[in-house]
Amino acid sequence: MSRILPPMNWFRVFEAAARHLKFTAAADELGMTQSAVSQQIRSLEVRLGTPLFVRQPRGLMLTDAGRKLLPKVSISMEHLQQATEMFDVGAQDDVLTVATSVSVAQWIIGPNLPSFMALFPKVRVRLLSTIWADDFKASLADVEIRFGAAAQVGRAAKRLEPDQLIAVAAPSFQEPLAAAPLIEAVGISEGWRQWGQLAGITPTLAPRLFVDSYGMALTLAQNGVGVALASSLLARPLIASGELKQIGDVALVSTEGYFLAVKPDNKIALAFSDWLARLIG
Repeated sequence: MSRILPPMNWFRVFEAAARHLKFTAAADELGMTQSAVSQQIRSLEVRLGTPLFVRQPRGLMLTDAGRKLLPKVSISMEHLQQATEMFDVGAQDDVLTVATSVSVAQWIIGPNLPSFMALFPKVRVRLLSTIWADDFKASLADVEIRFGAAAQVGRAAKRLEPDQLIAVAAPSFQEPLAAAPLIEAVGISEGWRQWGQLAGITPTLAPRLFVDSYGMALTLAQNGVGVALASSLLARPLIASGELKQIGDVALVSTEGYFLAVKPDNKIALAFSDWLARLIG
């Protein structure tokens, strides 16, 4: 019977932490937060059923299991590095790689991309979209737009604002909110219950439809399926164009949001960041 391997990035994080014997140093090397490194190490330990490190006040110490695993992981990563070198054609200075939430790609970047391309006619743009954070795509990116909480996205990331949770529906929507199918994105800390409390609505609002992204929630709302609770950052252009309307005036501040990180030595990436800031500002 085949076994499903743990995610590759867990091994990558383990190897860095084992070399440095500090989660903070591994986080700096990998462009992650210390808490994210610690969480992935813990996930790997749970998956393997054994501790890999002894946590000490001033650093880490490998356990016997960790010492046995490290050379095998190091060799495997070295082999992967050698295997990919044959495909390395060098840096492509005229290609801007943007790793982004699929919702941001669909509702913010995509419709406005012609204006950026007009400003930089010689630059080619590669969009790598994903619903949840993808560490492989992030490692390729010159610009990354990641959804999450501030503690998860890295020190250099800045939140795209203004961004609150608002209720939106198709322009033809006329039902009382309590009678409408409520649409909510899964995996977020705040939802219809918190929005309803802020609005002073009783009894507690309960969603009927669950989706995996704000983008899908907006699409369902556009099609008249129900009322979506979604990021105002994404919904605002649709409201301005008349494709959606806001229900009520409640705007709930969310723990999670969209965060932008840019390679500081890439001039085109910095220009893209400035262009995006003007676009949503």
